[in-house]
Amino acid sequence: MKIGIIGSGNVGSALGKIWAAKGHEVMFSSRHPEKIIDLAESAAKNACFGLPEEAAKFGDVIVLAVPWSQAENALKSAGSLEGKILIDCINPLKPDYSGLAVGFTTSAAEEDAKVAKGAKVVKAFNTTFAVLMASESRMFGDTSPTGFYCGDDAAAKAIVSDLIRDTGLDPIDAGPLEMARCLEPLAFLMIDLAFNQKMGTNIALRLLKR
Repeated sequence: MKIGIIGSGNVGSALGKIWAAKGHEVMFSSRHPEKIIDLAESAAKNACFGLPEEAAKFGDVIVLAVPWSQAENALKSAGSLEGKILIDCINPLKPDYSGLAVGFTTSAAEEDAKVAKGAKVVKAFNTTFAVLMASESRMFGDTSPTGFYCGDDAAAKAIVSDLIRDTGLDPIDAGPLEMARCLEPLAFLMIDLAFNQKMGTNIALRLLKR
């Protein structure tokens, strides 16, 4: 799978490294690509780097992992994403992290889908911390965290489910894209627990079934 990553901060870089190690072709991107040379070189040999618009053309799957305030501009600068699978990892946090800028009547994923016209948007990777994704293992003992995802295109979700599994998470389909209205507040709960309740970021969610 060819994967283009728009946003090479903690989330994008961690995911890209995992997928490159799994054999996927990965292009990291930045408006200043010279700043991510070391990132690309630290990943597997099948990783490269470029501008966001180059990553958008390169990937069959595009990962959007930028701050909410930059999402619209990042998507517009990437150019057409018609027919691409767009994994939206964004949590629409207020600038002071006091809550969500949007929620319950819409979501970051749905708003980004309006900008990325023709893209098959799947919400994923927003409820796990970047620290966990960058660690050697996602496991907590013999338990893997849940990787929730949602979207409206069944074929796109099947591909994203496999990519979630590649990272060591247990993929759980949460339904249509509008369920991002629930997943994003769930992520804010995790953020509050980690920082305001001082649990730290070495925590994760697991859906238990019996």
